[in-house]
Amino acid sequence: MSNNITVHKWYWIWDFEKEEKWLNEMAMQGWTLASVGWFRYTFEKTEPDEYIVRLEMHEAADSSYVSFMEETGAEYIGRVMRWIYFRRKSELGSFDIFSDIDSKIAQLQKIAAMLLVLGLMNLFIGILNSFNTPQFSWMNIIVGSLLMYGLGRIHGMKEYLENERKLRE
Repeated sequence: MSNNITVHKWYWIWDFEKEEKWLNEMAMQGWTLASVGWFRYTFEKTEPDEYIVRLEMHEAADSSYVSFMEETGAEYIGRVMRWIYFRRKSELGSFDIFSDIDSKIAQLQKIAAMLLVLGLMNLFIGILNSFNTPQFSWMNIIVGSLLMYGLGRIHGMKEYLENERKLRE
């Protein structure tokens, strides 16, 4: 039996919680994330539930942040575009990158800003192309619409957290 497996899997940007949950379910079964790439996850065989995996959207290559996370016992796994992946031994206790509601909301705002820019860009390009090359404009319009759908999903998550914050105040 091999000590590594590679899984090719797709997650939408707004399904980052689902992705993180799946990565931790794999870790509970003894397959911990070892490297990450475009739609590619490589896992190494470890003891079941030995690691906790976290991911977050973070600015481009920030070595001081990676160093800070490593000081807390986290291991840097890799990066895919703006998404950065860490793992930490479970024996060190809970491992949460976002310790409060405000930091979770800030994370969602970063994701929403990116979806808004990309979605509007695609819609604008699709509409402009419909005048020049209508046979290809539909692609940008579909992508833009899909990104706007994702923006709505992120907005719903953010609204839920804002209501939670109000209840706790």
